Amino acid sequence: MFERGISALVVRAVVDAGKTIQSYPEDQPYPSRLVLGWDENRPIHVVVADNEADADIIVITTYEPDPHRGESGFEKRRVS
Repeated sequence: MFERGISALVVRAVVDAGKTIQSYPEDQPYPSRLVLGWDENRPIHVVVADNEADADIIVITTYEPDPHRGESGFEKRRVS
């Protein structure tokens, strides 16, 4: 996230207030999900795993979605 210029504060805001746009319930060791949020006008995707037993949310990765690979609103990804 640091290499991509996304601060911990922004990641926290996306996880807390963003919209889950894709879920991966079969992921191991914990189910994961893709969350969309915004840093002003910049869209941010955060992939997190939910460890419900310990009430932990684990950040796996975060990035700014490529506007050429997504659909309007950054809520869906096109598969090339």
